[in-house]
Amino acid sequence: MRQARADEYAEFAVARAGHLYRSACLLTAGDTHLAEDLVQETLGRIYVRWGRISRVGNPAGYAQTVLTRAFLAHQRRRSSTERATDAVPDRPAEGGDLSLRLTLLQALARLPAKDRAVVVLRYWEDRSVEETADAMNASSAAVRTRCSRALGRLRELLGEDLGEYAAS
Repeated sequence: MRQARADEYAEFAVARAGHLYRSACLLTAGDTHLAEDLVQETLGRIYVRWGRISRVGNPAGYAQTVLTRAFLAHQRRRSSTERATDAVPDRPAEGGDLSLRLTLLQALARLPAKDRAVVVLRYWEDRSVEETADAMNASSAAVRTRCSRALGRLRELLGEDLGEYAAS
């Protein structure tokens, strides 16, 4: 029974790790090292409680919530503002417009942590206001307000028309 549960967890972790990593990269505004740490912390927390989590209807959603809360907890720490380097990740993104991606990541990085989390959950993860509120341990009204404020700030940073950043 214990081995079966460990195998089930391993299968879940392999299937979800890539998605969690991509979400973590967006939350951290491109800090791949912190994103890896957050994913490892998330998977570790899930492993400890896998017996109960595996019986939940949506363990993937639970993992996303754990990731978001781990990110927000990290942002509250004083040391979270320390950065070793400003360097771009080691390997370029495949496909897509690299300059657009970098511009968007830089704009996301300039948002406060909670605003960034709202944008990632609502528009990257495509979660509802209620799901986002639950993941962030906030009210639906607070999520709507943060979302509106964050999108307004992104418009300020990027301009009203993103067309100038897109490849022609």
